[in-house]
Amino acid sequence: MIRAVLYGREGGYTGFRAAGHSGFDDSGRDIVCAAVSVLGCTCVNALESLLGVLVRMRKNDDGILDFDLPDLPADRRKDAQLLMGALAQGLRDVQEQYPKNVRLEIKERREKI
Repeated sequence: MIRAVLYGREGGYTGFRAAGHSGFDDSGRDIVCAAVSVLGCTCVNALESLLGVLVRMRKNDDGILDFDLPDLPADRRKDAQLLMGALAQGLRDVQEQYPKNVRLEIKERREKI
């Protein structure tokens, strides 16, 4: 199962982490993994290319995508939250369609590692 976590609260997200494998299909054929990956990567790419926001990102070959938004001025924060809200909506939609393969959580703050 993919465990996706948005950090912050509705309207004020600060970061995102997705880890695990959906188990929907074999690697390379798994549409659920692909959907979550595309949503997360598109959000990061849009933050950078459209808003000039460089996120603090941690990514590895084990299928983990993990990023935090930096502190932003109010105008750019509003735009970044719009993109983060789109990520949240997309993840809710995927979870609704594939509840056995994706679990989305909203956590107020990130745990210290």
